[in-house]
Amino acid sequence: MPHFTVVPVQDNSPSNYDSLEGVNWGYIRNRDDSSHGNHKEDSPFLSSSDSASKRNDYYDKNLALFEEELDIRPKVSSLLSRLVSYTNVTQGAKEHEEAESADASRRQMPKSPNMGTLMGVYLPCLQNIFGVILFLRLTWIVGTAGVVQSFLIVLMCCSCTMLTAISMSAIATNGVVPAGGAYFMISRSLGPEFGGAVGLCFYLGTTFAAAMYILGAIEIFLKYLIPQAAIFHPADIHAGSGAMLNNMRVYGTICLSLMAVVVFVGVKYVNKFASLFLACVIISIVSIYAGAIKSIFHPPEFPICMLGNRTLVRDLFDVCGKTVVVGNDTVPSQLWKNFCSSENSSSTHCDEYFLQNNVTEIQGIPGLASGIINGKDTYMVEKLSFWQILEKASLSSVDVHGSMETFGFYVSADIATSFTLLVGIFFPSATGIMAGSNRSGDLRDAQKSIPIGTILAITTTSLVYFSSVVLFGACIEGAVLRDNKFSFYLWFVMYPPWVIVIGSFFSTVGAGLQSLTGAPRLLQAIAKDNIIPFLRVFGHGKANGEPTWALLLTGLIAELGILIASLDMVAPILSMFFLMCYLFVNLACAVQTLLRTPNWRPRFRYYHWALSFLGMSMCLALMFISSWYYAIVAMGIAGMIYKYIEYQGAEKEWGDGIRGLSLSAARYALLRLEAGPPHTKNWRPQLLVLLKLDEDLHVKYPRMLTFASQLKAGKGLTIVGSVIQGSFLECYGETQASEQAIKNMMEIERVKGFCQVVVASKVREGIAHLIQSCGLGGMKHNTVVMGWPYGWRQSEDPRAWKTFINTVRCTTAAHLALMVPKNVSFYPSNHERFTDGYIDVWWIVHDGGMLMLLPFLLKQHKVWRKCKMRIFTVAQMDDNSIQMKKDLATFLYQLRLEAEVEVVEMHNSDISAYTYERTLMMEQRSQMLKQMRLSSAERDREAQLVKDRHSLIRMGSLYSDEEEETIQVLPEKNQMTWTSEKIEAERRNRSNAPENFRELISIKPDQSNVRRMHTAVKLNEVIVNRSHDARLVLLNMPGPPRNPEGDENYMEFLEVLTEGLERVLLVRGGGREVITIYS
Repeated sequence: MPHFTVVPVQDNSPSNYDSLEGVNWGYIRNRDDSSHGNHKEDSPFLSSSDSASKRNDYYDKNLALFEEELDIRPKVSSLLSRLVSYTNVTQGAKEHEEAESADASRRQMPKSPNMGTLMGVYLPCLQNIFGVILFLRLTWIVGTAGVVQSFLIVLMCCSCTMLTAISMSAIATNGVVPAGGAYFMISRSLGPEFGGAVGLCFYLGTTFAAAMYILGAIEIFLKYLIPQAAIFHPADIHAGSGAMLNNMRVYGTICLSLMAVVVFVGVKYVNKFASLFLACVIISIVSIYAGAIKSIFHPPEFPICMLGNRTLVRDLFDVCGKTVVVGNDTVPSQLWKNFCSSENSSSTHCDEYFLQNNVTEIQGIPGLASGIINGKDTYMVEKLSFWQILEKASLSSVDVHGSMETFGFYVSADIATSFTLLVGIFFPSATGIMAGSNRSGDLRDAQKSIPIGTILAITTTSLVYFSSVVLFGACIEGAVLRDNKFSFYLWFVMYPPWVIVIGSFFSTVGAGLQSLTGAPRLLQAIAKDNIIPFLRVFGHGKANGEPTWALLLTGLIAELGILIASLDMVAPILSMFFLMCYLFVNLACAVQTLLRTPNWRPRFRYYHWALSFLGMSMCLALMFISSWYYAIVAMGIAGMIYKYIEYQGAEKEWGDGIRGLSLSAARYALLRLEAGPPHTKNWRPQLLVLLKLDEDLHVKYPRMLTFASQLKAGKGLTIVGSVIQGSFLECYGETQASEQAIKNMMEIERVKGFCQVVVASKVREGIAHLIQSCGLGGMKHNTVVMGWPYGWRQSEDPRAWKTFINTVRCTTAAHLALMVPKNVSFYPSNHERFTDGYIDVWWIVHDGGMLMLLPFLLKQHKVWRKCKMRIFTVAQMDDNSIQMKKDLATFLYQLRLEAEVEVVEMHNSDISAYTYERTLMMEQRSQMLKQMRLSSAERDREAQLVKDRHSLIRMGSLYSDEEEETIQVLPEKNQMTWTSEKIEAERRNRSNAPENFRELISIKPDQSNVRRMHTAVKLNEVIVNRSHDARLVLLNMPGPPRNPEGDENYMEFLEVLTEGLERVLLVRGGGREVITIYS
């Protein structure tokens, strides 16, 4: 029944089992195999790193056309030679023994696998399926449930394993399956998350199987081999169960320790005795049929004593009768003394039930020809209650209540039984079907032997179980079968009798040893896959590969099962873990079949997704039938492991079915997703975040990603893009490095999305390509997030701000929304928390609701959660500000948004001197930069002069009256001293300027620019006055001018509009509604 046939493996070669197909040849030469199952491209037999001398043979006349390909790809002949010599198990038991030898010269090369179906699959499966439940509990199950219900229990369990075997055969024949059994198949079919979760459940099941076998062996030892060895003895008849459990704990711990020492010292001893254990199982089962046939002619003597229809305990009397004849006298028997307070046979001071009913002796094992199978006691039995007295329904009795003092003289049930409990107890006897797949490395033709051997083994064991149910029900009285305290009635049925005791004892010991040997190796395989980080230590062991630490943990977990001490309590736990494993084997086959991936080509043809689905449903049903609370616990454990592996980020790519299922689901969803814009209710910000990289290809402004992650409440797509200037052929390496750097930063900032880096000859062209081509089908971005071009005034290259404006125009043309976080370095990180403050929205023009939706999404994040939302709108002179405020409040109420509402009145006022001077200064600077080729030092000086003059004028305009009196205030930090040398240099510069330089000084500002600057200045004054202490300010971003000649002025307008604000988010809608009042 344990799922592991011991094949010690010391894997020192770079073997990789996942690389039989789908090899990417371009990467083979430069990759190393670092862990089991971790690589999807490299392979030990597909290496093309041959020496130059060998590759010279390739360059013959026939292959001259493929000289370049043969430098990186192997020839077909070399590929086939390596494929033929490939073995998926590098060291078997014999080679493991040779590895332990000190003399390395005596080691031999591993022999080619030569085991056939019979020795490699069929007999190991028989040994693992037959176990302690058959010998110790099947008779009790038949007596407790009856022949009909027992037949149904066997049918359910065996059907479940048969369906699982069909699914397993399909998976096992879909390519080479290394040793690893169910864990390998599930993990490579359903992915590392399911593989790790079910693998650990499989490990726990195998570990508890060891505990169950040890408990079975101790029960046989203490009850039937050497009962005198019991350490604890019951104080009275009612304390027998507790004393027996304590004996089981003591001897079970001793037995577990001895077995662990044997496994630690050398697995070779376990393998050498495996054939002996198998022979014990087969001889014991054959003796059952021999004894049943013998009972037809000579039934064994096994009398039982009945008081009325109640069964009496055999050990408490010598003669089955109320009186006994001694000489010529009739004297009370020991049975009379048990039920009566007086030894006088005519006394009436006796138990009432004893007086009213007769004592009869019946044959407990009447034999196969007795016909008792048709009786009421055997055919159909009702469930038993705890401490219920066992009765024979066909015997008559006077139904009177007896004394409670005599209760201990009757045989009673020591456990409350039900159909569901019996299913959980019996199911472990149907497990063990993975033994063949575990030995696939030793099979001559695994893809042929595994399906045939496994299915034949399940068929054989099912027939044995069905026939055993019938034989037990036909040979043994039902009242006898229901006595769980003495359930080893096969002693009297079998021929010869001693075979069952010795055979069952050694078979259970052998099964326990194999479980203790297989479970640590399964844990070691999981640990080496490195999908569960905290188990990594259990991947190490001794120098020869023995899993020492895994064996220690296995022993500790098995000890927990030993401490439970009850075979009937451990068996359902074992059933849960194995049923969980079988459930996912069926799920893996069903998923692969339904997906119909090109790689799904199993040689075993007799499978169907409906059979796999039926098997999965039966596994789930049996879990809840046998024990619903154990089922919930087992599923909870698997679920927590799954989420842990998912949280840790399993980086394994095994080409599993769940990835294929995700791909198919994504394809289906994309095809169904409408290509046009979604409904307003389904609108969500699908972000395209444009990042700038520095010279070292690192993200220059990581807070752009932080801001994107804080919008995750939108549940939308996030694409992070960047552009590298150059040629794709020359910059491919930089592209890969940039993508990796961005992905690392996305992981740090917890941004869930995709990354795309393009190479273009010009940055603006690359951004245009990203805006046009990112996304797929209906899953395309609808919002662009772009950084502000800091230092555009001082930049020698005007492409910095021209690229920015070109991107604004591209998003407008594509009807996309645009967000520009200004001063993004001051934005909060994900670790900061605002405990108060406001998010202010300045709603100047309607943009489809973006300005109101964004604060709501930000407030869902823990950084902004405690901030309040304020919405400001601007009223002109002809607007009714009171009514506007009421309408805005009603609108927000219908939008289900909580925010404070304020209407700001902007009165018509004359254009201030500051506005006029600022506009003039802007246009003069623009013209000067166009006509003068200043050096970088002079341009910096001019920028500083502009800043100084702006500070001077600003102070004058803020504090002046209507008469435009200018207050001459000199800046303290930016004073210049004019020496004669500087004056002469300035004159030379002016003499070298164009002739119309002096005309620039007297230029008059354009009136449209004056109006725009007036708006920017007035709005800025209002915004700074109301929102200077806000945590974030959102306002409409005006569109760029249609005439590109005014682009530089547009940048200046935006600077003036956002001046004096710490955090600003400029928002430009995409021209469609994104928020609605309707449900």
